[in-house]
Amino acid sequence: MNSKSQASIIASSVGKLLRDNFGKGPGSIYVSISKGFVTMYLQNFLAPMERILLNQKNNLKIQETRDLLMRELIPEIKWILTSELQTNVNSILYDWELERKSGIIFAELESSESEVEEEDLDYPAKEKLHEEVRRFTEKAQKTPKHLVSYKLNERTIISKREQILVLIEKELIKSGFSEQLRLSKRKLEKSLINIDYIESVLKQEIQDVFVDWDFAEDAGYVVFILKTTK
Repeated sequence: MNSKSQASIIASSVGKLLRDNFGKGPGSIYVSISKGFVTMYLQNFLAPMERILLNQKNNLKIQETRDLLMRELIPEIKWILTSELQTNVNSILYDWELERKSGIIFAELESSESEVEEEDLDYPAKEKLHEEVRRFTEKAQKTPKHLVSYKLNERTIISKREQILVLIEKELIKSGFSEQLRLSKRKLEKSLINIDYIESVLKQEIQDVFVDWDFAEDAGYVVFILKTTK
């Protein structure tokens, strides 16, 4: 089965799972399978109760509730991906842009980096993008020991940063405050990203930016969703 058919099946299965558990599924899911990653970009995803909370500026409550639900759904999403792609899934992460009713669910597949050819790592302005990623990562945490990024398709760039957690963050995670830390880090890190600069070097507008962390592996991810060029 080709990747387009696999993407369609994944979009349908994950969309139904979200609809059954959130009470409303996304208006659309764009699935990309490329370079050892699967990204699921959700649009028009906001349940009726969430809309009320958003109008009341209670964004944090929505994120907390979604995180609780996602903890239950991640094993099922992992099963969908494993069954369809016939490969193991290392991690599944996610983030939301509530004001734009969008979100991302993405997975790193087993041995993804070793399966990517060297030429696949290059894309225009990669080094300049890496400079900006290092800058805001260092400001929020510390300079990544290892940084890599992939342009999965014309609209999606994913960056992975390794060994970025500082000691106080590791202690908070060890003490059971990983959820509070994740919510705080999302808000902080997004506020530090220089969107105008990234758009200028990529020569493409950014539609959404998502961030999440695999605390167990001390890895952080940034996903840039770019606007379609005319």
